[in-house]
Amino acid sequence: MRTSNGAESPGLLPGSRDRGNGGARSVPRTARERARAEITSEILAAGRRHLATDGAAALSLRAIARELGMASSAVYRYVASRDDLLTRLIIDAYDSLGEAAEYAETAVDRSDLLGRWSATCAAVRGWALANPNEYALIYGSPVPGYVAPADTIGPASRVAVLLIQILVDAAARGIEVPEPGSAEISRAGRTALAPVRAAVPVELPDVLLQTGLMLWAGLLGTVSLELFGQFHNVIGEEPGDRDAFFSECVRRWAAQIGIGCG
Repeated sequence: MRTSNGAESPGLLPGSRDRGNGGARSVPRTARERARAEITSEILAAGRRHLATDGAAALSLRAIARELGMASSAVYRYVASRDDLLTRLIIDAYDSLGEAAEYAETAVDRSDLLGRWSATCAAVRGWALANPNEYALIYGSPVPGYVAPADTIGPASRVAVLLIQILVDAAARGIEVPEPGSAEISRAGRTALAPVRAAVPVELPDVLLQTGLMLWAGLLGTVSLELFGQFHNVIGEEPGDRDAFFSECVRRWAAQIGIGCG
């Protein structure tokens, strides 16, 4: 995962927050600040258009400057480098996805673990289908030469935090992973879980943590396969076929952690 909380703007749908200024920022107060925010917004919007036409690897500040009728040197007053622009776009994408998932999950009663799980998974897929280029930026092929900075970690974790909380709530209720997934984790497997174990705020059974990670990978893998055309001639093309397949996946994933029907 390439590592990359913003308040929802009034009147905007979740996941469609005004992301023009590179994530959550304080509201500009002076005329100069407003002008800078407006130009930065234009640069980022142009960056998103270039993602759609050229891909992340070909993102060019010089090309963006030409599109906006700016001198290349002027662009660098607002965006330090190509990598800085990529980082802003990545953070914006993760925050937009996170907001969409959080909006959907928090609308469900806290006692309804299956409903919360289903809402989160559906929101991830819905956002990806609505924002394919931004999804590809954060979950597609790595951009050659780009190393995401630490400030991308928080935004990148927002969906995972929702899913982990569902696991935490399930464990608190004494829900256990059913057979055959309840088999004991090997010593090597427990060692492999050390990084995520350190990041999880409470103690979760190894089996539940392992299964949760597998389902997270399954969610992103399924969405990626659909988005990148790998379901052609595999899953039906009729209206509702892909929805039905995904709903079945979500239901069966939930059963694997003991919160849904088998």
